[in-house]
Formats: sequence, C-alpha cells, structure tokens
Amino acid sequence: MPAIPRAPPIAVSHREQEESVEIEIRRLNADLGQVEASIRMSSPAYAALTKPAPLASRDLQRLLDPGASLLEYALGDESSYLWVVTGDSVAGFALPPRAEIERAARRVYELLTARGRSPKGETEERRSARVARADAEYPKAAAALSRMILGPAGKLPGNRRIAVVADGALEYVPFVALPDPEAHEPLIAHHETTTLPSLSVLAEIRREGAARKRPAKTVAVLADPVFDRNDERVKGNRAAKPAPYSSDLLRTDLLRSLSAVGLGGMIPRLPFTRREADAIAALAPPASAFAATGFQASRATATSPMLAQYRIVHFATHGLLNSEDPSLSGLVLSMFNQSGAPENGFLRLNEIYNLNLPADLVVLSACQTALGKEVRGEGLVGLTRGFLYAGALRVAASLWKVDDSATAGLMSGFYRAMLSGRLAPAAALRKAQLEMRAQPRWSSPYYWAGFELQGEWK
Repeated sequence: MPAIPRAPPIAVSHREQEESVEIEIRRLNADLGQVEASIRMSSPAYAALTKPAPLASRDLQRLLDPGASLLEYALGDESSYLWVVTGDSVAGFALPPRAEIERAARRVYELLTARGRSPKGETEERRSARVARADAEYPKAAAALSRMILGPAGKLPGNRRIAVVADGALEYVPFVALPDPEAHEPLIAHHETTTLPSLSVLAEIRREGAARKRPAKTVAVLADPVFDRNDERVKGNRAAKPAPYSSDLLRTDLLRSLSAVGLGGMIPRLPFTRREADAIAALAPPASAFAATGFQASRATATSPMLAQYRIVHFATHGLLNSEDPSLSGLVLSMFNQSGAPENGFLRLNEIYNLNLPADLVVLSACQTALGKEVRGEGLVGLTRGFLYAGALRVAASLWKVDDSATAGLMSGFYRAMLSGRLAPAAALRKAQLEMRAQPRWSSPYYWAGFELQGEWK
C-alpha cells in the first residue's frame, strides 16, 4: 500500500492560535456545564453539596433566624473578603491576601495541636518544653489571626449564634477558640458557633429534612473496634504484643491512608471509646439505644439499613484522611472476627456517600474527621460532606488528632446536654466545651476546641 502523503504544514499566527485556544476553552466549559446540569438532574443533593447554586442576598437572609449571623470568607491571591450577613443586613470587608491569612492560620493550628504530635526520638523533657512554648505563643498568634480575619468587621453582631463559611486554611481553625477582637475572650464565651460549606448547602439540608420522617429511635454507637489479630478479645490469643499488619490482611488503599496519618502498619486501640459508648447508651431509653462495640463495631454494622432507625449515629474510632487522594479517606472499623480471621473494616469515603443515613446528627468521635484535601473553590473535601450527602442534617467532627480520654469526657457532657438537658446539638456542644474549658486539666483549647458542628444549627 502506498504511503499517504502528508499535507504541508500550515503556518498559524499567534492570533489564530489564541482564537483556537479560546474556542477549545468554550467547548470544554460547555461540556462541563452539561455534566453539571446532568448531575443536578440525577442527584440534586450531591450537586447542592459540591456545586451549590448561588442564592440572592435576600434568600440568604431568610435562612438566618433572628439569633444568627453568617461570616463568609473568600480568600484571594491579591486580596480576600469577609461578608457579615444577618437577617436585616449584609456588609463586606476587605482582608489581606490568601498567603498572609493562611500563614497565620497554619501557625495557630500548629500551636493548638502541639500536644498531639510525637516527633521521632523526642524525649519527654523536650516534649514538655515544646508544648510549654506552644502554649505560651498561642495567645499572641490567635489574637493576630483574629485581628486579621475578624477585626475589619468591627464589633461582632450581638447575636449569640454565628455560622462560619470558611475558605482554605481557615477551615482548619476552630473559631470557638479565637479571641473576640473587641471582648478579648474566646468566641465560645459569648457565641454558639457552627460551620457550613455554604448557606446554599444549609438550604438543601433543610429542604431534605422537611420532606422526610424523623427516625423513631434515639442513638446508635459504634465504638472500640478490634484492629489487631493479637487483641485480647480474639479467641485463643496468647501473643505478648501486637503484631504489625501485612499487606495480605489490609488492602493497599488502607495501608496508604494509614501511612498518610503516620500510623504505618499499626492501628492502636482506643480503649476509652468503650467507656464513651457505655456512657452515651446509658443516657437513652434502653429500647431506643444500640451499642455496637468490639467485633460488632464493623463495616457490616455501619452499612446496615438498621442504622437509619436512629436519630443520632455515633462513630468512636479512627478516621483516616488521605490528603493526596480523598477517595482513600474513611473510617476504620473492626478488622478481625472473633476467631482472628481478617475482615474488611475500612469504610471508604465513596461508600459513605452511598449510605442511607437520615439522621438528625452523625458524630465522628475520631481523629481529624473534619479535614480533607484542600480543593480551591470547593473547600476541604472531608468525611463530613459524605455524611451530609448520606442524609445527616448535621455532623460533629474533629479538626485534629484528639485526646482519647478528653474526648470521652467531652462526649459524655455533649450527650448529657442533648438527651437529658434537651438542648439542640450546637448548644449542647458549646455547653460541654465550656465545662471542659473550666477544668484546669482540660483548659487548653487542644482538649475542648477540636470538635465542630457542621450543618443545621437549630
């Protein structure tokens, strides 16, 4: 077969090249628009969470009850902005560039979480000195960040309830622990604070919630899973110490996620979560509470339709966040059965999105469950959004590696305020955090400020 002659090259001007690129960009944008339109038609809830349609200012204000105000941030390379929205006003304020704000936010986060880090080879003496320095430097760093992101707005609205739509590294910052630039006390002293991906998401959450029947039972708890074949709860175990996992016991994606959070091939047991589960279950009527601990705290239990019967679903286990690939994030549940045979205990993010969990509240009492990979324009894609899409009206989750013992105490106070005190979740969390803050042992924000509530505040 004779070769097909090539056409002679065609000279293309820079202008023609630019026009060609512009045409291609318009074509790609059109294709993207069709995809997004298809998503909105097939799954309005997913679209509302990931690509919320903008609302007019008047519609935004209607979502705010008389006791609420919204702080919404948008970080930009040259300048950033804060909008303060109440039921009868909207005001905008210019802020410093993204890099400056994020540098200050990361510094605050680093100081707050100093207790949760264990550098290799660090002695107890050096650790104590490092934590003491962090405690001493935190007030100044927090005040500087507060002046930067709250100060331009002047005095905060007198309303006690504040909803925050953060951006970039600000999503790592617990606003409850920041000092009010005017009052110089942490915001938690005078304000009930919640977070949102956007007010458009709140509108979708309320629309979904109004259209469904409320679950009949009170609370289901999954806690203290079995992570190790050599766990004392496994039949016939006589091992002297835990053995490391191997790739034949854990899937590659879980090993990658473990490595990303510094756990290597080991998943430490969380013994205080059993106490946490017992305390929570004791506060609810016996017929209305379910506690799955040990082997029962499994992936099979977490994906069971039975959980849809409960208004509150509580996970007390490790949360893993893979910052390189958010799809590998998830919750770790029991990895072995009673006989020591391995089981798939990794509840991945995509599986969470596919759950049917129409709960009033999902609590992720685990490590760093509120965080995920930073995607500019979409915020932090974390486990919370997965549970909101699965049907939860609100999610309580942690911003850093929380202390096991402190969390058990905080959760006990949180549930006592909700189930015995009949407080709404946002108010109950604030009450529990204030109680912990008042105790000298737990007064550092590291112990009480790590949990935040996302979603509906009522």
